Amino acid sequence: MTDRRLDPTRLTRRGALAGLAGALVLTGSGVARAEGTMAEIKRRGLIVATEDDFRPFEFVKDGEPAGFDNDLVAILKKEAGFPVNQQILPWTGILAGVATGKYDCAITAAIITKERSQSLDFTSPIADATHYYVKRKSDASIRGIKDLSGKTVGVQAGSALLARLPELKAMLEKDGGSLGKVVEYTSYPEAYQDLALGRTDCVVNTIINLKALVTEKPKVFEVGQPVSGKSFPAWAVKKGNTELLAFLNEFIARQKANGTFYALQRKYFGEEFRDLPVTWNPEF
Repeated sequence: MTDRRLDPTRLTRRGALAGLAGALVLTGSGVARAEGTMAEIKRRGLIVATEDDFRPFEFVKDGEPAGFDNDLVAILKKEAGFPVNQQILPWTGILAGVATGKYDCAITAAIITKERSQSLDFTSPIADATHYYVKRKSDASIRGIKDLSGKTVGVQAGSALLARLPELKAMLEKDGGSLGKVVEYTSYPEAYQDLALGRTDCVVNTIINLKALVTEKPKVFEVGQPVSGKSFPAWAVKKGNTELLAFLNEFIARQKANGTFYALQRKYFGEEFRDLPVTWNPEF
């Protein structure tokens, strides 16, 4: 059973943050169609979509964009040689916006999946995104994956983590258990709030995001075990936009070569991922 907990008050709060995001567009406008060759992009400026609240990759702090991806966007603005127009948005419209040509690329931690690869091309992975569960630290009823049987699980709507819940379902069924109710949220902060209040029993997210959460609130939350196979996030462009994909991959490779990429990983993730694959063909 899936509960799409997307009530109007939450959407209003997200809309308010999106309004702030609109004020943070640094140059130009994202109204024009973003489809085009690199020559066209250089003439009109690159339209980049980033998320508004996905720590530690992207978030807004003191009215300014912050996080791993936003720091790299700031570097890209300096190095590109042409305008880079940033749109800071709620997650739910970003990938569809890239796939339909509203934005040139999504510089966000978008997990590479088979389904997404039908309409998008992805850069080299930027981190590890193996999925784990997080629970309330005070909840002694959950000590391992088998204890998640029948529990209420929170996950972000439209996310790759939602699409890979069948892996957790299979793990539970192997021990005679079953996947409980799934609650979908517009954002992870909302999911964590419900978890802290006892409205859900666990939340599934990537290990990096959950480590950041537990570091921030160690008395409230505790990371559990992995509930998926290997998974990697990357930046996305519209399917077939090979020129832009090559441009972004060259930028990533350059930041790795000069050490900036790994310094930012240490800053925001607490560790480096030096053995990431150059390309990734997902099973799911």
